[in-house]
Amino acid sequence: MRIEIDIGKQELVLKDAGGVPRKTYSVSTSKYGAGEKNGSFCTPRGRHLIRARIGAGQPPNTVFVRRRPSGEIWTPELHACYPSRDWILTRILWLSGCESRKNRLGDVDTMRRYIYIHGTHEFAEVGKAGSIGCIRMRNRDIIELFELVPAYTRVDIRS
Repeated sequence: MRIEIDIGKQELVLKDAGGVPRKTYSVSTSKYGAGEKNGSFCTPRGRHLIRARIGAGQPPNTVFVRRRPSGEIWTPELHACYPSRDWILTRILWLSGCESRKNRLGDVDTMRRYIYIHGTHEFAEVGKAGSIGCIRMRNRDIIELFELVPAYTRVDIRS
């Protein structure tokens, strides 16, 4: 299995070992575009892998803070209390860059930038750039993807 993310199409494709597409999902990448620099809030390009899978068994809309369940479940009412919060919900696939000086090590390190594939709330526009670096997915989609991919699955991100 491997994952390909196309920033231009706002699309994630799960492919089998032979490269045959098995699932396609709409996503939301950074509203600032593609880029690898720490502090840019851009979505990093290149070859990555899933370094950690976080949230197995948590209910949909579980709110994560620093990769841990906060004890909250996202609701429209909770959202109204914190409208500018960057909601990380349901599941997290934490990415690590594989290309030295492109997306790994120094000031371009994807993992140290805390770039995830994660769930988002129902008000977020998926299929349109809108995140601050991560790859957002609908909660039902991240739950499905999470069950299909093991740790160390390859993830290629291109613009």
